[in-house]
Amino acid sequence: MPPSATSSPFASLLTRCALEWQVYCQHEFVRALAAGTLPAEAFRHYLRQDYLFLIHFARAWGLAVYKSRSLTELRQGLDSLKAIVDLEMGLHVDYCAQWGIDADELENSPEARETMAYTRYVLDAGHRGDLLDLHVALAPCLIGYADIARWIEAQPFTVRGLANPYEAWIAMYASDEFQVAAQTERDWLNTRLAGQTAERLDGLATTFRDATRLEIDFWQMGLDGA
Repeated sequence: MPPSATSSPFASLLTRCALEWQVYCQHEFVRALAAGTLPAEAFRHYLRQDYLFLIHFARAWGLAVYKSRSLTELRQGLDSLKAIVDLEMGLHVDYCAQWGIDADELENSPEARETMAYTRYVLDAGHRGDLLDLHVALAPCLIGYADIARWIEAQPFTVRGLANPYEAWIAMYASDEFQVAAQTERDWLNTRLAGQTAERLDGLATTFRDATRLEIDFWQMGLDGA
């Protein structure tokens, strides 16, 4: 089981999607990142699409602001939106430059079908549902990347340091800062999932499973772009 699978309402959601979660967290793309053997062009293709994904991810947090029903929720959504727009986007552009991808190329890269499918699914989940639906659709990204980084660190075949060209990527998601952000989201979900009806949990599990499947497709898109 991945690291998140402890006894909690969110863990129950993971258990219902255990197969998809394992395929996502242990995808060939992830394994190659860990071993430092991922083809460079596959990673560049992933980076271009991840930039476009971040734009829509920011839009999703903007939607979370709109869907908020309390000042606390509104602040949470706004903080996440500002973190992406004011910090994460800039860091991503700088990191891409290290891989020979400038800002103009990022802006003008066409969206892959997998990027369109995933981002529009998340936005649609938020539009047709409430704030919990949106958070569940977003969870495979934030919580998933934290789990993936910890899984990578635990593997005997993982190469760390300068010997791995993807060390900075691994270190970013394994960092205390990112892990705390992911745990904060788990805690929020555990609070909101507790006490939901069986029918409601069935619908949320479907959303979570579908979003995880789309994350799997996103990894595969990276590999196919090599």
